[in-house]
Amino acid sequence: MPIQPLISPQRVVASVSAASKQRLLETLSTLLGQGNPDLDPQVALQSMVERERLGSTGIGDGVALPHGRLKGLKQALGAFVTLEQEIDYDSLDRKPVRMAFALLVPDNATQEHLQWLRELAIIFSNKNVREHLLHAKTADEMYRTLIEGPPRA
Repeated sequence: MPIQPLISPQRVVASVSAASKQRLLETLSTLLGQGNPDLDPQVALQSMVERERLGSTGIGDGVALPHGRLKGLKQALGAFVTLEQEIDYDSLDRKPVRMAFALLVPDNATQEHLQWLRELAIIFSNKNVREHLLHAKTADEMYRTLIEGPPRA
């Protein structure tokens, strides 16, 4: 299941400055709203914050997958950032987070939500993908890695 429908180059940013989980979620919410005039970043933020209250979406290996459901959203959306400095995120492996992929899905898209989360978990379980994303020089390079995988050596 390719993630290209989720993400656009304008929603991929390198070296974001975010000193806390809350600041990271705020940044991701703003990114999710870019190019989506019907999406209120504050509503997106609230959805992800509510999900975090159920348990951390820090999946380990320096990756967080904050996500939420939104009433009225027409299709799933994603945004990706790497961080300038790692932050504490209460991750499953207790290690700090250095990158995050935010996912929003329509309120009634339960099965689609689970499929996207599974696909993202598979992508970020690949050490080569994670390393390439962290060392990418441009957001465009990160975007290509997300949709195509790391370049072959």
